[in-house]
Amino acid sequence: MLKYAKIALSLVALATLSQAWEIEKKVIVDEPLDKIVLENRTLSLDVGIGSGAYHFKSDPKNVIYTITDRGPNIKCKDSLKLMGKKLCKKGKIFPTPNFSPTIYKIALYDNWYKILEKIQIKDRDGIPVSGISNKGTENAYDLKGNPLKFDPNGLDAEALVKLSDGTFWIAEEYGASILHLSSDGRILKRVVPKGFKKNLNGANYDISESLPFIVSKRKLNRGIESIGVSPDEKTLYFSMQSPLANPNVKTYKKSKNVRIFKYDIAKDKVLGEYVYKLDNPNTFALDKNKKQSSIKVSELAAVGNDELIVLERISKTTKFYRVKLEDSLSILDTKWDDKNTSPSLEETSNFTKYLNKELVLDTSSLKGMPKKVEGLAYIDKNNWILVNDNDFGINGYKSFIIKIKN
Repeated sequence: MLKYAKIALSLVALATLSQAWEIEKKVIVDEPLDKIVLENRTLSLDVGIGSGAYHFKSDPKNVIYTITDRGPNIKCKDSLKLMGKKLCKKGKIFPTPNFSPTIYKIALYDNWYKILEKIQIKDRDGIPVSGISNKGTENAYDLKGNPLKFDPNGLDAEALVKLSDGTFWIAEEYGASILHLSSDGRILKRVVPKGFKKNLNGANYDISESLPFIVSKRKLNRGIESIGVSPDEKTLYFSMQSPLANPNVKTYKKSKNVRIFKYDIAKDKVLGEYVYKLDNPNTFALDKNKKQSSIKVSELAAVGNDELIVLERISKTTKFYRVKLEDSLSILDTKWDDKNTSPSLEETSNFTKYLNKELVLDTSSLKGMPKKVEGLAYIDKNNWILVNDNDFGINGYKSFIIKIKN
């Protein structure tokens, strides 16, 4: 009886928490990209602006920055369904291989938006980079199934912050890596895991191997998808999207342990590493019959020194948790960063140093939320702007900017 009483109380608490939030504005983003005519259908692509979002503290409250990922892409296994024939066995098909990951500066109004600026990401010479895979990641193909050459300048951008000097830092999945960009989008430095630099021969930017080797054990397409910056702009925080494939993919699929890192910008040095425990899939109310590996950390925002809001989601349900790094011990440079440790952190179910999670919002009670909310522009504790990733409209989904208030 006590068990059911606890469940009832938790449901009441969740309802009370979520009811405090409401959608104030919801605007469709219409940014056409291309029409791709295939044998049995036409893909009407638009720009997926919402892989990440950020509000810069000195900007008006209705102005945010967002970022695209690598551009439209189709899994080889989905090519038969989408394109009428199977073009490749494993990897991604790029319908628009010349697409460059781009930062958008957007103003949100009552029922419309305005693009204030578009900043393509570029190499050191100002040449726009592509979203094509790096060596050591996954194969890339064109619309005819022909292999595309690995691109050392290619990026799968996923999140961003802006600093007071006008520069940006972004999170990226291929490496996985973080990058420092100039105000006009030129790559000043790419920070990768130890040992990954060899995959970037020919890259036209500076490379630092300052991330722990263990980061390179990420499951493909589950790299670094979130980034935040401390109020004094001295420290970055970033999270892996999912548990590492450590020691293998089988482990990643079952694990709940996600690593969050703390990075000193001036010293180019990781200062801390913390363990965030994912929820059970059956607690995501609108996502039925999902597996543990369906849960992802897709965004975080620093709301104080070592205090973060973490976006944890499946598809239809998104949760936002507050965590404080000071409440946990760092595992940096411990046995958990040693690839030979067995059982690994990802295989461990009785870990005792998890970050404490405080639920701030569960979107399952907010009617009208789109799928795949991946961006959080934190204005203040009572006002947020969210964006979703529509995968460039390949499946007909729309991009939205949603203003919510508490």
